[in-house]
Amino acid sequence: MTRRRATVFALAALVLAALTGCANTIAGTATWPGAKLGATILTAADFPPGVQYDPLIEKPGQPDGEGGPPAMLSQPEGCADGLTRVIAAAAERGPGSAAKYVVAYDGARIVMTVLTWNLDLDKLAATADRCARYQTFFDPSSEGIPMTTTRLTTDRPDALVYQQTMDLSGAKSSVFFSFENVDQMAVFGIAFATPNPTITVKAALPQTFLEISGKQAERLRDG
Repeated sequence: MTRRRATVFALAALVLAALTGCANTIAGTATWPGAKLGATILTAADFPPGVQYDPLIEKPGQPDGEGGPPAMLSQPEGCADGLTRVIAAAAERGPGSAAKYVVAYDGARIVMTVLTWNLDLDKLAATADRCARYQTFFDPSSEGIPMTTTRLTTDRPDALVYQQTMDLSGAKSSVFFSFENVDQMAVFGIAFATPNPTITVKAALPQTFLEISGKQAERLRDG
């Protein structure tokens, strides 16, 4: 496996881990605050012309990424999908519990999720601290890949924003995470660098991601 292919594979595994997890199911039809999602999520009209915007529709009650690959091994144990596990532990699912969309630029692919329940920010911060430096592995016999989780400073003091960087034989690649509670709701997102010259609008990470996550949080406050 070439270094480039290994980097892409490893980052894909991390992204899948960040977007998957188990959750509790809530039966019934969408009512407030579930009905509030349609009025508070950003839409295509909130982005510059040329940006690709797609809502992600999932089956009610089905865990995200069901049937996907398991998380990569890590040392300390559980760091490869530690943030995901914190979210999944208290997640609620069912009609009206969450809304998700993806926006794509030349240089970034960003997935945003708006929730009708609060994230456990204390546990997320504790997990990020525990996994500030760790190693991940393709399999038990493979060489460890160094990873770092670094909190970024933003103008929203209540938001948790992290840059997670993989160093694969000197080739560094990063993904970015954002977690924020707004009243009784929450928003979290993930962004990773994805060149796409077919898209006319360029993005710069983490700036574009911070702008979108901030704008989404403000929409919740205004809603």
